[in-house]
Amino acid sequence: MANVLLSVGYFLAGYTALTIFFYMLSTIIPKSAFVARVLASYLSLVISSLYGVFISIALRIFGRHQLAQWAVARSFKYLMGFSTGVTFDIEDADGHLKNIRPAVFIGNHQTELDVLMLGCMFPKHCSVTAKASLKKVPFLGWFMALSGSVFLDRANSKDARQAMQGAANEIRSKRQSVYIFPEGTRSYTKEPMLLPFKKGAFHLAVQAQVPIVPVVVANYSHVLWIKGLVFNAGRIPCKVLDPIPTAGLTSADVDELTRSTRSLMLNELYALTEKARGQSVAKAELEGNNGVTKVTGTDMKVAA
Repeated sequence: MANVLLSVGYFLAGYTALTIFFYMLSTIIPKSAFVARVLASYLSLVISSLYGVFISIALRIFGRHQLAQWAVARSFKYLMGFSTGVTFDIEDADGHLKNIRPAVFIGNHQTELDVLMLGCMFPKHCSVTAKASLKKVPFLGWFMALSGSVFLDRANSKDARQAMQGAANEIRSKRQSVYIFPEGTRSYTKEPMLLPFKKGAFHLAVQAQVPIVPVVVANYSHVLWIKGLVFNAGRIPCKVLDPIPTAGLTSADVDELTRSTRSLMLNELYALTEKARGQSVAKAELEGNNGVTKVTGTDMKVAA
């Protein structure tokens, strides 16, 4: 055990020294800042993950495991703020993150940096969702199970509604909110836009009869743009919109609910990006299908 701890200590010390070296090099070669912040991000993620295992066990012992993902998210927020100088400014004037529970929170998905966005805004008694098969994955599955993740049973599912049923029941019974990225994948776009929305999150909210709470993040390619090897320090605006009630809605309403919510979020995305950049932005929209795509229980991607 002592040898293992010593090896881990040497690795962390070497990794930290390498990160500092690239930060120093960035004063001469600016692109080195990209490498430095990428290294710092992964180190922060590793430390937060290790913390997550221990805090999940401790909170489960005391019957508070629903707070585990919130606690880990906050640790990542502070580590990233210190090591990279990047953070998200959360605008939630009406306190929806604190007061609305349970709910299905949804947001636009740009890059891997959205994990930090979750770290900054993640409310208590909320979790990500994951497919049920992940329960069997060592470490990751154990942490997710210990920390109260809502698992989706997609086995033999013919559509999103069937895949969501078990999760909807869990949301109601445990008053557990969830966070989902309805685009299903990262857009990696330099300008503000939304990919078509998959309908799984909306089926889930309707089945559970809980509100949808949209969370919109400004396009932050001025902070992180992977194709251009850009990774700068900065503060990124993020706004929590008013809850959208689903009480009384049925599956027949999901298409319109998805379309109208996406339109609302897109307009806010433009406004927030203009705020972040201090200038107007081009407003380009994808054509076809009103920004809504069909999704089955086996292909819907969720918060990751």
